[in-house]
Amino acid sequence: MENIRSAHVAGQFYPADPQQLRSEINVFLETTKPVNEIKNIFGIVSPHAGYVYSGKTAAYVYNLIKGNNYKRVVIISPSHSEYFPGISVYNGDAYETPLGLLEVDKEFVNKLVENSKTIFKGVEGHRNEHALEVQLPFLQSVLNDFRIVPVVMGEQGRMYVDELANKLSEITDDETLIVSSSDLSHFHSKSEADKLDSIVEKRISRFEFDGLQEDLDNHSTEACGGGPIVAMMKAAALKDKNHALVVHRSDSGDVSGDNREVVGYLSAVVYGD
Repeated sequence: MENIRSAHVAGQFYPADPQQLRSEINVFLETTKPVNEIKNIFGIVSPHAGYVYSGKTAAYVYNLIKGNNYKRVVIISPSHSEYFPGISVYNGDAYETPLGLLEVDKEFVNKLVENSKTIFKGVEGHRNEHALEVQLPFLQSVLNDFRIVPVVMGEQGRMYVDELANKLSEITDDETLIVSSSDLSHFHSKSEADKLDSIVEKRISRFEFDGLQEDLDNHSTEACGGGPIVAMMKAAALKDKNHALVVHRSDSGDVSGDNREVVGYLSAVVYGD
């Protein structure tokens, strides 16, 4: 493998030392063990802040897929560091984290971009993006023998969300997991954040992805990865997997103690009967 995307935010968003990273993730997983088992999982929503802030919330949902057998994981991320038109699927060989290499499923990538005017292979959005990268060490800690399909949405309008959802519904199978990377509201007071974030929580819990899209469009709530969430849920619905459960919600003030301007986090699971 020649074209490898190296870890960009190791040492910032999560530990760069492999042993420390494994230890930190294991602590999160040990303290968030699920009460109930959920089967037929299609996708999950996970936050993407520094692990000290959102790692526990992420661990709640990663525990639900621990030990499951997936051939590939599609990670859908917003783009924070660069704008580009459309949806970029990484055209390289692998992503690297302190825990090792994750090979790209090129056959699946080719199917995803085939005959699409908005989904393309490239490096746009992948150079510096943390929202996709921070999911990978968690995946490496709970799953074995899988490849990845790294997807970054440069645009999250309804047209792009629908295109991605339709393509995913056509080519995913029971050996595919979809991870939607998203934080919630940013830099509101804790009470105001709770009002905004509860809207996203209710929409996901009720499996109202069209309603969530409308809320995001009219700015009645916030989620930087709203497009990835809606795309995953719509793809699930197209495959008759119509159940969702929010497993944890928190904000940065829970850790920092500063409730004046917080960032909201949520983890959720989408599954079938």
